[in-house]
Amino acid sequence: MQKKFIVIAGPCVIENEEITLQIAKELKRICSNLDIDFYFKASFDKANRTSIDSFRGPGIEQGLKILQKVKDTYNLEVVTDIHEPYQAQFVAKVADIIQIPAFLCRQTDLLLAAAKTGKYINVKKAQFLAPWDIKNIVHKLEVSGNKNIMLCERGTSFGYNTLVVDMTSIMEMKKNGYPVIFDGTHSVQKPGGNGISTSGNREYIPYLTKAAVAAGADGIFLETHFDPDNALSDGSNMIHIDKIKELIEKCLKIRECI
Repeated sequence: MQKKFIVIAGPCVIENEEITLQIAKELKRICSNLDIDFYFKASFDKANRTSIDSFRGPGIEQGLKILQKVKDTYNLEVVTDIHEPYQAQFVAKVADIIQIPAFLCRQTDLLLAAAKTGKYINVKKAQFLAPWDIKNIVHKLEVSGNKNIMLCERGTSFGYNTLVVDMTSIMEMKKNGYPVIFDGTHSVQKPGGNGISTSGNREYIPYLTKAAVAAGADGIFLETHFDPDNALSDGSNMIHIDKIKELIEKCLKIRECI
């Protein structure tokens, strides 16, 4: 039997408790009647923002409190990322999946710390990394005794401020024997495209996401918001929350055909 389709979705960053809970509530409503495994995602810190003046989030202590409230209020499993090894032990007390950011995916100490928690680890493939080189990251996790692994395609650098998506990357990464998730929102980013912030082409999100499912992706990752244009992080490459249900339903139909 085919495993359920995985959907990881939520805001880029925890802006505040109220907005985070509102987004979680709406995603719970949207996803509750779909045949999927849904995980709510939000970051407590965006440590790699373009500008020092950019909003980063509430920090680990307050952020984890808000994610715990999401879990308690809506009975949702949650995903958040870590940037330093010491964070793993604290995040593991709340998160069901620990995410490794793309820029940090080769950082051995970070991977080992995450692996030792025993939690599922979602590794974002770096923009500079060939898909076949992900095997070395997988090996680092496996030798730490953790085979609860997901791999995530989020686009590849193609010149300055530009990403492209090579759909064969999904097939290459699946050779490692673990689920491959497609990040439909970061794949349309233009890193640093606004000079002091990232820009993007959110209109491409549905097309790339559906293509990735057709190429064999086991799930999708979507950052979303009620008002992407005024979101405090990565708004230009977020999908509006009103469009989430239709996109997931189309992905499920595509998956039935492959």
